Amino acid sequence: MVEKLQKDMIDAMKAHEKEKLTVIRMIKAAMTQERIDHKREENDELLVDVVNKQIKMRKDSITEFEKGGRQDLVDKTQAEIDILMNYLPEQFSHEKVLQIIDEIFSQIKPQSQKDMGKVMGVAQAKLKGRADMKEVSSIIKERLQ
Repeated sequence: MVEKLQKDMIDAMKAHEKEKLTVIRMIKAAMTQERIDHKREENDELLVDVVNKQIKMRKDSITEFEKGGRQDLVDKTQAEIDILMNYLPEQFSHEKVLQIIDEIFSQIKPQSQKDMGKVMGVAQAKLKGRADMKEVSSIIKERLQ
């Protein structure tokens, strides 16, 4: 994945794709910052973490832009999210996420809301980077009630 990012950056430069190049450079800068701040190795796991953070930030921005009636900024930000999605592993379908959560519940057998942390820990390990963890969290909360 990291090599794909580097190759895509070179291709974007050659093709003069300014928006794509800007997003890729932002990813690389965020990875470098994360590597320096937290002394993490630059690998696919770091890339997935950084891309997930960037997507989450942009989704929050889209919500605010919609409140402000700025469709131009919504469209621009959504285009950035589309570029970022190329650097995540293939996303699980909603049905697959539900199936994995069912497996986790049968494995852990949670009794109440107090077990939310245990369930989320296992879910994080199995679904991180392949599903929206906010959605996973809400599904688990719903099932625990």
